[in-house]
Amino acid sequence: MKTISKVIAVSTSLFLISCSSKTEEVKQDEQTTISNVVELTTDQYKTANIELGKIEMKKLCGTVKANGKLDVPPQNMVSVSAPLGGFVKNTELLQGMKVTKGQVIAVMEHPDYIQMQQEYLDGKSQLEYLEAEYKRQQELSKDNVNAQKTLQQSKAQYLSMQAKVNGLKSKLNLIGINPDKLSNGEIQNTVTIVAPITGYVTKVHVNIGLYVNPNDVMFEIVDTEHLHAELTVFEKDITKIQINQKVRFTLANESKERFATLYLIGREISSDRTVRIHCHLDTEDTQLLPGMFLKAYIETGTNEVTALPEKSVVDFEGKKFIYINKFTANGIYQFEMIEVKIGLNELGYIEIALPTSFDKTTTKIVVNGAYDLLSKMKNSEQ
Repeated sequence: MKTISKVIAVSTSLFLISCSSKTEEVKQDEQTTISNVVELTTDQYKTANIELGKIEMKKLCGTVKANGKLDVPPQNMVSVSAPLGGFVKNTELLQGMKVTKGQVIAVMEHPDYIQMQQEYLDGKSQLEYLEAEYKRQQELSKDNVNAQKTLQQSKAQYLSMQAKVNGLKSKLNLIGINPDKLSNGEIQNTVTIVAPITGYVTKVHVNIGLYVNPNDVMFEIVDTEHLHAELTVFEKDITKIQINQKVRFTLANESKERFATLYLIGREISSDRTVRIHCHLDTEDTQLLPGMFLKAYIETGTNEVTALPEKSVVDFEGKKFIYINKFTANGIYQFEMIEVKIGLNELGYIEIALPTSFDKTTTKIVVNGAYDLLSKMKNSEQ
């Protein structure tokens, strides 16, 4: 009998333990379910300023985020140098000054300028003599008076001098001296450097008395009337980019939104897996400067999607959630938190990917006060 009593006692204990475990599991399941649901009283509902709405169909524009800077095309940036070198006799340029095409920006001097003009005048005189001699030898050759060799020598001397004079003439034009004005023997000891484009002086590398070589850059001039935006796009986004897409951008020092149009896509992926693209500004602004940094959004297309106001979506533990009105009665408002996926984000609305079982027509969604519900839920758990 004692043995039977012990067996019954052990069995009873095991049964009670099993029931206790199941009860705890049920309680844990209930707590898990309740953790996604939050209840408010009427006063709490009013205090949180809860607003309900429904899912909407919105035309949202997909965008690709990019960073970059303002730049100018190569033809709008000029480095000015002295073609034959020389000493700077005069210049009044300062950084930021505006210059117009053809304006004198520096005066240069060097003995070589004088020597070149002398050589040109001397060569021109010899050319006139050799030309006359060549014509004379041609006439004599017709009557077989002179040897053919003499005619050929005369022709060679004439053509050689003609080439030399033409070369000196081109050099004089290159340094800004008009050869036609030298006919009267007027030799000038200085040459002028003129601005090749209209723009603003961005760099000055010389001063009066400095000797500059032909390969030295004296000034840099930039035409800021045709700035463009140079953007950097990551490799993963490049397939979304197309010519003529619209671009919205803001400069680092202002909140004003500006607009541009994409006109060129780079064909090389850099070491950091990015591609450079170029955009024309829709409205030119002479106050903008090359090198200004900017943030841009490239519009990749407009799609009609299911969307909600941005404040409808809360971020919790790295996931996105919305609240739906699950139950309302007797002054009690019950809301359930549902996980969603998000997509496009524009003009205060965000694309929402909902579960297939979700009823878009009847389900009411919290469009204002979602973060208040999240805060209440966290406090309830604590």
